[in-house]
Amino acid sequence: MGIVQTIKNIFLRSKYMATTGTLVSLVDHPKIAISHEEYARIQSNLTYYESKWDDIIYHNTAGEKKTRPAQHLPIARTVSKKLASLVYNEQAEITVNNTEANNFIQEVLLNDRFNKNFERYLESGLALGGLAMRPYIAGNRVRVAFVQAPVFLPLQSNTQDVSSAAIVTKTTRSAGESNIYYTLIEFHEWDGSDYYVSNELYRSKNPSIVGDRVPLSELYEDLEEKVRITDVSRPLFTYLKTPGMNNKDIDSPLGLSVFDNAKTTIDFLNTTYDEFMWEVKMGQRRVAVPDSMVKMNVQTEDGDIRFVQRFEAEQNVYQMLGNEERGIGITDLTTPIRADDYIKAINEGLNLLEMQVGVSTGMFTFDGKSMKTATEIVSENSDTYQLRNSIVSLVQQSIKELVVSICELARGAELYNGDIPALKDIEVNLDDGIFTDRNAELDYWTKALASGIVSREYAMKKVLGLSDNELQTIAAQINQEKPNLSEVDRDLYDE
Repeated sequence: MGIVQTIKNIFLRSKYMATTGTLVSLVDHPKIAISHEEYARIQSNLTYYESKWDDIIYHNTAGEKKTRPAQHLPIARTVSKKLASLVYNEQAEITVNNTEANNFIQEVLLNDRFNKNFERYLESGLALGGLAMRPYIAGNRVRVAFVQAPVFLPLQSNTQDVSSAAIVTKTTRSAGESNIYYTLIEFHEWDGSDYYVSNELYRSKNPSIVGDRVPLSELYEDLEEKVRITDVSRPLFTYLKTPGMNNKDIDSPLGLSVFDNAKTTIDFLNTTYDEFMWEVKMGQRRVAVPDSMVKMNVQTEDGDIRFVQRFEAEQNVYQMLGNEERGIGITDLTTPIRADDYIKAINEGLNLLEMQVGVSTGMFTFDGKSMKTATEIVSENSDTYQLRNSIVSLVQQSIKELVVSICELARGAELYNGDIPALKDIEVNLDDGIFTDRNAELDYWTKALASGIVSREYAMKKVLGLSDNELQTIAAQINQEKPNLSEVDRDLYDE
């Protein structure tokens, strides 16, 4: 490093120490271009996804304040998991129309168990509004890190894409009887055509505060403050954004959770379910009895006399006591549980949730009337199918960008010497068999081929879901298996 660059770096570090010496929140950093409201929204999404709710506070029949766990339905997790499983699974195929690049990518993805990991993290991306993927070098391998929404913060960006970002890593170290909380902020930035990765480390004794900036060597001995990366055409990360406009902040480049506009409905479902479960618990048999049948114990505590009634004190419903002088005998006070009303209310809430999320009726309700076959789903152009297609398009684009970044990073680290594939040369085949009636699809493309409006290769590609390389191989095998016919007969055979 030259003297001039060293001096620049010293001034650069001094500038950062002056402007970001102490951070309360990540969004307080001057480089991070996200509002406190957007960051709070992501944290709220995380709460719904984790289903972490405050305890219910109530008063029992003795007038004592009590708490109990809130009964809830894991609605947010269920919605995200269901959609993720419809979009991606381990049968997905990622291929490059370049033999050398394809062999390298297949090795990287296989060693890193990419398909298995991506299916799992896609659920988080849909729940929290986005997911970033960043390749990195580990030994002599390229691996892929999945960066979830709470620790991926945009820098310079527009509403179409995120070109610069901060990636946050948190570490806890024990220091005697207390803990020290470290926050590493990794900045990915462009300076003209140059791409830089810089690092800042913060330390705090309070887990809710980022803390004071400290030297990197305090936790990472070999990590440099700033590194210039050459020969890259795009950022060393790819950001997968959920489909649709961010109507919570129209200027934000971040996506919305798939349930962001359905939180009030989720609250209604959880409240209704909690009341239903509590009514079941409180629905045990209860009777009013004459006073003479209620045992009273006298307890002496510090000289005081206390009368204790022997019935369930934890009841939050008033317990009546009869009086023999008024002619009141044993009376059954048990009331029927309003199971049908609660179940109907929950199903109505689920119907509303389906509309707000954008899926077809019957996706989450179980009334036995809304089940449809795959053919009906496709032929009716259902909401679920449309939503899945929107997510699939973004997933495919994101994975293609990731493949390019993997190749560029690997070539810079001398782990790959081939050409960098273009996006158009990368194919991501996501199995949509759950939505597709194979017999109907084969019949459709067979008729299209017979009418002469598509080529045989195109029909094969659509029906079998083949890549270009696989299509060429199978077409060559078919040609070899044809009988030895004259040219005229061969033309008829092809027809």
